[in-house]
Amino acid sequence: MTTIQRLTSRVMILVPALAVLGGLGWIGVPGAHAVPSFSRQTGYPCMACHTTPPELTPLGRLFKLNGYTIAGGMPTIKVKSAGEQAGLDLLQSLPLSVVFDTSFTAVRTAQPGTQNGSFELPQDASLFLAGAWAQHVGSFVQVTYSGADDHFSWDNTDIRYSNSGKLGGKDIVYGITFNNNPSVEDLWNDTPAWGFPWVNSDVAVSPSAAALVNGSLAQDVAGIGGYGMWDDHFYFAGTIYRSNHIGGPQPPTGAGFGINIRGVAPYWRFAWQQTSKNNYLEVGTYGMYVRSSPMAVTGPEDDYTDWAVDFQYDRTLPQFDNDILSLRGTYIRENSTLAGTLALGGASFLAHNLNTLQANAEYHFGDRYAATFGWFSVTGTTDPLLYASAPVTGSADGDPHSDGFLTNFAWWPMQNIQVVAQYTKYLRFNGLVRNYDGAGRNAADNDAIYLLTRFLF
Repeated sequence: MTTIQRLTSRVMILVPALAVLGGLGWIGVPGAHAVPSFSRQTGYPCMACHTTPPELTPLGRLFKLNGYTIAGGMPTIKVKSAGEQAGLDLLQSLPLSVVFDTSFTAVRTAQPGTQNGSFELPQDASLFLAGAWAQHVGSFVQVTYSGADDHFSWDNTDIRYSNSGKLGGKDIVYGITFNNNPSVEDLWNDTPAWGFPWVNSDVAVSPSAAALVNGSLAQDVAGIGGYGMWDDHFYFAGTIYRSNHIGGPQPPTGAGFGINIRGVAPYWRFAWQQTSKNNYLEVGTYGMYVRSSPMAVTGPEDDYTDWAVDFQYDRTLPQFDNDILSLRGTYIRENSTLAGTLALGGASFLAHNLNTLQANAEYHFGDRYAATFGWFSVTGTTDPLLYASAPVTGSADGDPHSDGFLTNFAWWPMQNIQVVAQYTKYLRFNGLVRNYDGAGRNAADNDAIYLLTRFLF
């Protein structure tokens, strides 16, 4: 079979998979990375734990489940506990990594008064403390410099204690997580923190409506929770969060922040995974309940209930050198009662809902190339105050409806260098196809080409 014939056969496999996505959608901005300190610690190449970073392989999920502590490559200092003497299990080198991004973004129509075709050098640069801290304790801690903001800020954080044992005669891996982003502790790539698109421009405009659990609370909360994987099939997790306004006064006053959690906000996650020969399937559910006082820590409250279902299916194709076809999707329903926002004049009435459909199909050509198609759709209650009119970012009719698709092609010339080309097409933006903002801008004006080069070391 010639190279052209092989590529044609692979495309014919991918086309029916894309058709499945017709009724689903995807939008999100994860801060997701594979980091070389994990590779140095384990002695494994990056692609042992990732198909295309940040997507996890079975080994990658096991590594995260065990608290980022599996070692084998980096020397350790070990002292056994004895009596009143404390033990020690410490990497001889700090588990540090750096990710450096440079990018170019061009939108179909420049925002009024701005330059189109923007180079960012850097777009951002992240420093990671990622790996084992001690026996049973490890972390993924990210601090990111933003070129647009010209300063460092705290980013995704997941610090874990993990252990293992038996429950009902079956193996169980369990642990505790401290994190700052609901779903950042998840093992799959169909939930918000680690979902597609894997990269995103900070120049292009995004729709204004998003569910709280869909990244709206990222790095603005702090939580503690527990998790477990029973019999390598059933996964469960739960975390309680409080607001953690970095850059705000301590103790918090809530001033200037739209979400100020009253009491605690519980996040839950349940999933089932099954593997058979060349097939892998995960199905699950997750959600969150939040009571919040906008712009204060007292007064009338907004109530949000988010619940979601998700799936991930991976098919290994032996006939094509073990290429992998991946399908992922999620549906998020947010029901809200906005008494606090209504009292401040930011909503027209109490009850609202928001529906988010997201999906993508990805074909992995070995571990060097990957092509992805993603679809997204957001619909919900029309409210001219909650979704107010404003140039570029607003909604002329108060409708949160946005939908469109993304295409992404990634190339890894080396496992620690990534080159990405991504195109975003909007079919509807903030409620309308034409003049969606009331200032003459159309949905298609926000279509964007995004080129990224990423270096990991």
